[in-house]
Amino acid sequence: MALSRAPALDISSLRLAFERLGGACDLINSSDAARRAAGVAAAACEFLGSAAAAPRAAERAWLEDPKHCVVPFTDPRYPRAIRAVPFSPIVLYVAGNADILNDPQLSIVGSRNPTAAGRDIAFAFAESLAACGLGITSGLAEGIDSAAHRGALAAQGITLAVLGSGVDVIYPRHNRALSEEILFQGALISEFPLGTPPRRENFPQRNRLIATMSLGTLVIEAARRSGSLITARLAGDHNRELFAVPGSIHSPLSRGCHELIRQGAKLTETAADVLSELDFSAFLGRASAPATGPKPLPEIAAGMDKEHKILLDALGFDPTDLDMLVVRTGFKPEAVSSMMLILELEGHVQAAPGGRYSRVVRSRR
Repeated sequence: MALSRAPALDISSLRLAFERLGGACDLINSSDAARRAAGVAAAACEFLGSAAAAPRAAERAWLEDPKHCVVPFTDPRYPRAIRAVPFSPIVLYVAGNADILNDPQLSIVGSRNPTAAGRDIAFAFAESLAACGLGITSGLAEGIDSAAHRGALAAQGITLAVLGSGVDVIYPRHNRALSEEILFQGALISEFPLGTPPRRENFPQRNRLIATMSLGTLVIEAARRSGSLITARLAGDHNRELFAVPGSIHSPLSRGCHELIRQGAKLTETAADVLSELDFSAFLGRASAPATGPKPLPEIAAGMDKEHKILLDALGFDPTDLDMLVVRTGFKPEAVSSMMLILELEGHVQAAPGGRYSRVVRSRR
């Protein structure tokens, strides 16, 4: 913990210092001159020689919980996938099961303000892939991140949440209940010392960790200027697989995904599209459910009224307002409004932002 709070320290310099001085305790207990001779930066030497390096009461209390641990880069549980990546964290703070850090993972990221369909797609992909033994990694943010975590939890699978704050500072706050579920079925992870608030500059580092811990990254609904694209590009930079779910050409939330597809990301429609690119032969035998993609649209009842069927076909798959449906069908506005209410109650359509409606892609759990 002291080393993680020290400035100007990285894994490469620590490896050299450990070779000369021993382990972490030897480094901290050495004289300032010995630390400098071992190549430790002056700023780090000054910090380690000060009272600020002493264990804090909050750190001691946090470590008393058996579900909490600090995993340094020398620990065999430290993720092999990030050990060789430049600027990897010295330690990871873990709440939950640290033994799963090296399990095969797929990161699922996307908009913090997705459409209802986007949430459902993220949930369905995470549920299917987690059922195949694949850990689902994301950032505990609102929107796609939260839906992905919940999908993995629904499959009784593993999910890992990487935070842009201290692992004891849950952000956003209303995801505290979700974080508690993850704690018992996966792990909360942070490279930041305890008590670190969710500063803006922390999230690019958080995104790098998400991208490099995983074998690949799946992007669902992302605008062109999106933090999710940062994660995706970091995944590509470190030779991880990159997947993107396409969407409507009219939706701003599809443009980031379409850009990634143009740049070489795999166009992804089902969980099988992900598994076909990744070697999961050792894990498919553990699957508790078939690896399907998002469930298809609810079947239209054979006895559905003809006008309702026409209206549903006119709705298509993009969010559409009532005025446009009147134009497409030729029905009177009051008839369209009444039929849409019935279709919504029957679970065929759902309200979308801006007074529009969209078809239900998958019934939410």
